[in-house]
Amino acid sequence: MFAVYADAPNPDDPLAALVAGERPELVAPEGWVSVRVKAASVNMHDLWTMRGVGIKAEDFPMILGMDAAGETEDGTRVVVHPVINEPAWQGDETLDPRRSLLTERHQGTFAETVIVPCRNVIRLPESFTFGDGAALGTAWLTAYRMLFTKAGVRPGQTVLVQGASGGVSTALIQLGRAAGLRVWTTGRTEAKRELAHRLGSHAVFEPGARLPEKVDAVFESVGEASWAHSMRALRPGGAIICCGATSGPNPPADLQRLFFLQLRVEGSTMGTRAEFVDLLNFMADKEIRPHIGMHIPMSEARTGFEAMAAGETEGKIVLEGIAYEGDSDAG
Repeated sequence: MFAVYADAPNPDDPLAALVAGERPELVAPEGWVSVRVKAASVNMHDLWTMRGVGIKAEDFPMILGMDAAGETEDGTRVVVHPVINEPAWQGDETLDPRRSLLTERHQGTFAETVIVPCRNVIRLPESFTFGDGAALGTAWLTAYRMLFTKAGVRPGQTVLVQGASGGVSTALIQLGRAAGLRVWTTGRTEAKRELAHRLGSHAVFEPGARLPEKVDAVFESVGEASWAHSMRALRPGGAIICCGATSGPNPPADLQRLFFLQLRVEGSTMGTRAEFVDLLNFMADKEIRPHIGMHIPMSEARTGFEAMAAGETEGKIVLEGIAYEGDSDAG
């Protein structure tokens, strides 16, 4: 079958590991299901896989891709939940110490077919295109958990999203606005700030700018470059919810501010299957669809990775699978 995969880890030049070609057909063992991939989406995690982070060298070649939407063998439209748990695990899937993500131990979604545990497929509402569904499993699920499980914010409160154009940031803006929050956003360029406005941000600022007032929560995925600003932006008792550190993992601690103002700093990783179902229901009810900045054939995945690595993203980058039937005008 056709697939986009990394043939070996390459820490210094990850895109040099990228191959588009043939891989063996996958057979679903008992308790797993085969999904014919209609669309998938690109994530930073795929670049880390190509670098060899979170994956053993002997597990290469590894088909890339965490997110997908497609059809099971009986024609059911589904999305893939990319968190793979130990079979006996019960409870919050993100807290399983032996959990993994697709492409860490198991072959990913950038292929004609992906196999996952049966519990990892969720019915895709008919009102969603396959392209919509492919954008949700990592970025939008991460944003949903940050907003509604971790932050503890209420409609009418003010939140700050650090970064305007990535998949998680655009999801935070759209979901936060729909939930009745006052959403502020920072963006490095005028184009990124304009995107945030179009997606529903009430106000946008340059990175590090002085804000009109303190906020109730900050959503962080940038790390070192924005952390000091995030700490200064919070009201007493406010929270930073952090899902990543694209600019570096070692921000200044600012412990005096942390304990004097009783701030809360909490990590957030992916989301549960139940949260994914709730996300789909919320988006369907509010008629929200993910902002997709680029639709390209899966065979041209390198173009998408180059754009993501260069920071030239505008929402999600969706790869149209071999079996894709042309809903790329949606989203």
